[in-house]
Amino acid sequence: MVRLIHALRCVAGGAAIAGLLCNAAQAQERFSELRLDQLTPEQQKMATMLTTPPRNSALNSGPFNAYARSPGLGLLLLQVSDYVRFNSALPPRLSEFAIMIAARQWSQPYEWRAHYPLAIKGGLDRQILVDLGAGTRPQGMKEDETALYDFCTELYRDKNVNDTTFKAALAKFGERGIMDLIGIIGYYDLVSMALIVQKATGKPGDEAPLLPLTR
Repeated sequence: MVRLIHALRCVAGGAAIAGLLCNAAQAQERFSELRLDQLTPEQQKMATMLTTPPRNSALNSGPFNAYARSPGLGLLLLQVSDYVRFNSALPPRLSEFAIMIAARQWSQPYEWRAHYPLAIKGGLDRQILVDLGAGTRPQGMKEDETALYDFCTELYRDKNVNDTTFKAALAKFGERGIMDLIGIIGYYDLVSMALIVQKATGKPGDEAPLLPLTR
């Protein structure tokens, strides 16, 4: 314990970083938890970035544990994450809906569980997530939610977006919003892949079930 306290004091920003390392939700099965006294300078910078509001996360949690294996890439990904989550042209109700669509596409439980309460807080109706989790087209979507769902679903399914779908998205989100939407699902595709590779599942909560898809 004395040695641990000493390590916390010796690392720049040690107290904040230590808090994030110690609050990890769970150990990953494929990537071991990172120790504070073994972090490289880039990994320490990643941990510090994770303490900066509006973030409140841990280096050993979620995809960040995987990112830290290549911290140069991880630092860039955290900047992308900050933009698509907090600074895109889409309001939280829509940006979180897009994230949940990406989680559904990959059947990724950690991502689904982590963003479910954020989607509800953002104003997305729970029944939409119930339907999405069941693999069916959500009922009762608002016009902008329909435009977003159709755009993302068509892009995933057809590897294309037809003119009608594009024009509907353009009318609701504008050109910047469309590009930000692509950025959101593209980033969370990467998140899903990282989580799948490291076998992160997260702890079950009161989220709508993410049921297996039948192909």
